[in-house]
Amino acid sequence: MLNCDVVVIGGGPAGLAAAISAKKNGAEVALIEREARLGGILKQCIHDGFGLVRFGEKLSGPEYAERFIDEFKKENITALLLTFVTRIVKKEKGFELTVVNTDGVNQIEAKAVVLATGCRERTAKQVSIHGTRPAGVFTAGTAQHYTNLLGQMPTKKCVILGSGDIGLIMARRLTLEGAKVVGVYEVMPTPSGLTRNIHQCLHDYDIPLYLSHTVTKVFGHDRLTAVEISKVDEKLRPIKGTEEIIECDSLILSVGLIPENEIAEELGVRIDSRTKGPVCDGQLMTSVDGVFSCGNALHVNDLVDYVSESGEEAGKNAAAYADRKRSYAEITLGDNISYLVPQRLELGADNSKTTVYFRSRKVLNGCSLSLKINGEEVFRKKYAFLRPPEMERLVLDFSKYELTESSKIEFSIEEGVK
Repeated sequence: MLNCDVVVIGGGPAGLAAAISAKKNGAEVALIEREARLGGILKQCIHDGFGLVRFGEKLSGPEYAERFIDEFKKENITALLLTFVTRIVKKEKGFELTVVNTDGVNQIEAKAVVLATGCRERTAKQVSIHGTRPAGVFTAGTAQHYTNLLGQMPTKKCVILGSGDIGLIMARRLTLEGAKVVGVYEVMPTPSGLTRNIHQCLHDYDIPLYLSHTVTKVFGHDRLTAVEISKVDEKLRPIKGTEEIIECDSLILSVGLIPENEIAEELGVRIDSRTKGPVCDGQLMTSVDGVFSCGNALHVNDLVDYVSESGEEAGKNAAAYADRKRSYAEITLGDNISYLVPQRLELGADNSKTTVYFRSRKVLNGCSLSLKINGEEVFRKKYAFLRPPEMERLVLDFSKYELTESSKIEFSIEEGVK
């Protein structure tokens, strides 16, 4: 039986930051990671662009992770690698976890839990692509794993479905390794990835991007031989008569990420239908007292710097967690906001520097974010443009307002503001 103050589940950038932060704030910490090495998805992200916000320099994924791993080791934090959580139960005081690793089945008791479990990719079946089940259909992350970690080329000629960032980065990576990327096809009328990746990964390498197109069928018995591409209408339905058959040996999917929250659901944590992650307060505590969430398990971030930032906040607050009666003011969303985190504020907590993350529902030019409390506007910020793929971040002081459980806190985005 291992006893600690805080147990962190997940050893990626969020989990590492949370564990370090909790330890520096006086907690005894144990980190659980299911893989053999710390670092999470960063281990295979050999491109640069990480750390610009946090360190002011461009790092590769492994370089970014290494800085946290080095600090993690200096803090002498307990790390349980190749370890899986099979059961978690909330007790009268704290939590009991059952874990399995090479030592067998063991129990861990902790006062607080930080969920830093990251996210997973959507598969072909989750986007309803018809046809056979040939080899050669990969998620972008799997193709990245083959290429960057295993040194194996997954394709010679491929089609990429979805313009998410990993798909864009793999379009460039596979091109550099000698593969032919026929094109990137996106079902939406606007790209899903960051603008900088559209330019650096597609435009710079003359890789075409086809908007309002999708893959409707795959062909092949043992190995993929071709895909059927169709244009879609404004309701994202394939348009009959627009089908085109493209020969290729691989289909690479970059069609979205899903936060991994099976452990959260086992604990009865309330899940936000917009983010697919836990509902949390300004201290990143979920609806279950003592359970905190951060990183991509909370909501899908576009920069790892913000993943680490939320990990630090969750770790610090988990270390300071005390069981007490709490009350909350709920946050509601108005026009043009896809999602916003946090979804509520704890009354009486220190909300003077609350970090707010949000995304717009659609592409907007000349707009502003408005915050109203009980119908009165108390904050407004103008934006030249907002894009759904690009997450926005603000730090707001809610301590200035006399909030109660009945307070109506509403964020909305107004169009046409110059």
